[in-house]
Amino acid sequence: MDDSVVLAEGPWTHRFVGANGSRFHVVEMGTGPLVLFLHGFPEFWWAWHDVMTRVADAGFRAAAIDLRGYGLSDKPPRGYDGYTMAADVTGLIRALGERSATIVGAGAGGMIGWAAAAFHPKLVNRLVVLGAAHPLRLRAALFADPRGQFAASATILKFQIPRYEHVLTRDDAALIGELMRHWSSPAWAASDGFADYSYRCRQAMQIPQASFCALEAYRWVARSALRLQGYRFVKLMQQPLGMPTLQLHGELDTAILPRTAQGSGRYVTAPYEWRLLPGAGHFIHQEQPDLVTGEILRWLKTPS
Repeated sequence: MDDSVVLAEGPWTHRFVGANGSRFHVVEMGTGPLVLFLHGFPEFWWAWHDVMTRVADAGFRAAAIDLRGYGLSDKPPRGYDGYTMAADVTGLIRALGERSATIVGAGAGGMIGWAAAAFHPKLVNRLVVLGAAHPLRLRAALFADPRGQFAASATILKFQIPRYEHVLTRDDAALIGELMRHWSSPAWAASDGFADYSYRCRQAMQIPQASFCALEAYRWVARSALRLQGYRFVKLMQQPLGMPTLQLHGELDTAILPRTAQGSGRYVTAPYEWRLLPGAGHFIHQEQPDLVTGEILRWLKTPS
């Protein structure tokens, strides 16, 4: 698959920015305070094309990136640990010429947002998390809720199998489409919007090395569980966040269960809000873009 499949045209600008030793594909538009959007698995920057346009129109500089290993960003063989990917995000904030930014992350991007805010608090002035539990909440739920979150993560646990990336991309990445359908709300999964979006994500995941890199982040989580690196990560993530944090979650999310994500506010000492969105699945930024955009703009404009 040619990596040009992610170069969609629109009112935005495509550029490449060097940060943390790698080159990242950044799509941006608008002027004002920086809002950095992080996609999840198995997405790419297109996840935010609708929301970022409205945020830019509201007076902000909106920038959506391809995470390390995705889309047009570099795909090095290493660097998919929580420390490096958090440093990618804050390095991009500096590389884009800003001293701080609001991070908006969905799914895996939300997990990275939690880590970036914990490790580099001076560079993150606000945080918005969609469909992602705090990493320590997820870690606890995998052990404490075997019939719930552990069972929901069974597919993700298969990512530990060597060369499983070839299973993901087999038959035009059919498994990617199945996973997205399973994690979405039934209403959206039956819509034309889902068909178009899942097709784009399947294409992007077939870019050479993209599927391997995407799985490496999940493999690091498992590998680090019994290593000193993982122990240090857990200790650092216990640091409470001091920036205003908004957490949005789909009521029908079957990837990260609502009961897993709820309670993440215990790691935030600043103003914090939790909102459960009825009828929404894991991809709430696609399923309910109007509501999500409104919540993001409300949070951006709320005094600290």
